[in-house]
Amino acid sequence: MSLLDIENLSLTIHGTPILKQVSLSIAPGEIVAVTGESGSGKSMTALAVMQLLPNGGQATGAIRLEGHDLLTRPEVDMCALRGAAIGMVFQEPMTALNPVKSIGDQVMETILIHKAMPRPQARERAEEVLTRVGLPPDRFPLTRYPHELSGGQRQRVVIAMAIALRPTLLIADEPTTALDVTTQAQILDLLRGLVSEYGMGLLMITHDLAVVADLADKIVVMRHGEVVEEGVTESLLRNMQHPYTRMLFEASGHKVSLPDTISPRPLLEVTQVVRDYRLPRKGLFDTPGHHRAVDQVSFTLKRGERLGLVGESGCGKSTLTRAILGLEEVQAGDIRLEGEPVFAGHKPNPAVRRKMQVVFQDPYGSFNPRHRVERLITEPFHVLENPPMGAERQDLIAEMLSAVGLSPKDADKYIHEFSGGQRQRIAIARALIIQPELILFDEAVSALDVSVRAQILDLLAELCAAYDLTYLFISHDLSVVRTITDRVMVMQAGKIVEQGETEQVFSDPQHPYTRTLIDAAPVLPDIGSQVA
Repeated sequence: MSLLDIENLSLTIHGTPILKQVSLSIAPGEIVAVTGESGSGKSMTALAVMQLLPNGGQATGAIRLEGHDLLTRPEVDMCALRGAAIGMVFQEPMTALNPVKSIGDQVMETILIHKAMPRPQARERAEEVLTRVGLPPDRFPLTRYPHELSGGQRQRVVIAMAIALRPTLLIADEPTTALDVTTQAQILDLLRGLVSEYGMGLLMITHDLAVVADLADKIVVMRHGEVVEEGVTESLLRNMQHPYTRMLFEASGHKVSLPDTISPRPLLEVTQVVRDYRLPRKGLFDTPGHHRAVDQVSFTLKRGERLGLVGESGCGKSTLTRAILGLEEVQAGDIRLEGEPVFAGHKPNPAVRRKMQVVFQDPYGSFNPRHRVERLITEPFHVLENPPMGAERQDLIAEMLSAVGLSPKDADKYIHEFSGGQRQRIAIARALIIQPELILFDEAVSALDVSVRAQILDLLAELCAAYDLTYLFISHDLSVVRTITDRVMVMQAGKIVEQGETEQVFSDPQHPYTRTLIDAAPVLPDIGSQVA
């Protein structure tokens, strides 16, 4: 008997069709992955199972959990099922956790709300499940708060909350999207182990097809609210029937060809850079300690070269990026762009700063939603001594929007009118508009669907040919770094432990940490013969 049966599920929100005749099933101890692009209906299917639909949502069909139809259950019954029979792990752990409550209280909350056991036993259960997810109380006291944990540790707390009452069904909505490869591997191993140990069913929602191929027993592919293909993982990968499924897998392994670099002249020179942070005192009269985030880092980036920077969260990538941009002063060492120091005295050098631009991870969060695109992409003009005006300004806006594959007419729109991929194109246009010497891409494609990511990578290759771009590409996605960079640096605990030509480093890593990163990255199976 199936644990979860979804039959002909259709959903409308204020009359707009969202899901159309969706059917899938999950057996106890089975992992079913639902994959597809943003807007395909993956998350809405999960919310329908939890009966957490938005206002105006109307669902028809059947969602049976152990034979009982959830669509006919009153809200009071669903409250009893959520957390007890159905657990859910959300994509962003920091928004799923309460920042003013300790992790112990948040895990206990699920147990106490369901009155499953008295507080002393609830505390013991919280310690037990936190230990099971790799956060033993001797190293991670229950009194810790979410901000004191890393992203991967916070995700483990969310999983502990979801399994505290050992539900029969666990729903994981993009649980590893924002995590680095080693943490992602640990979370996937944890989920796999929980399914095996507790015999629960796992509904895994993800757009990462390498994860799907490695983890799932069955795959369900969704597009525009419909299931276009489903089957046992191995069989589906060997014999894909739907063109959309083949497109997704082709986009996941997408590679680009970068133009050759011809200039041997150094553009960015980083020499023995050190960045320390002061730690709080442990006692009233104790000397404060220091944490070394960047430790004696040196490298050179040549003009026209594309350099990658990879490493786990907390390794110092972002701190180094801020130092290069002149946003944080370093304690030792030197950073120069075209021979000029990034810092003049103790202040950023504006003449150098205007030669650099950055593209952030979250394209929506990096724009002011109240301004039109025309104003957003011309923000870098503020750093120029003589910004273009009038017709010259309008021509530049039109040129940049066209260069990134958008229309000059898009200048009059607001940012919410664009998709995620289009927003990232606008972010790239903003970085390009003053023709900077150096662009820093900070996890610029990690939040994008595989097909959109492929389009952005193609765009970068085209822009390299058209504008001779020089960039530092920071990412935890090793497959992207491998195709979009000429050289790569590997960072661990503030140090560059390995650097060299990208293909050489990936094919023959010399440092154990580099080998660990490459081994931890999920790999798409070889499906060349099926997608030809």
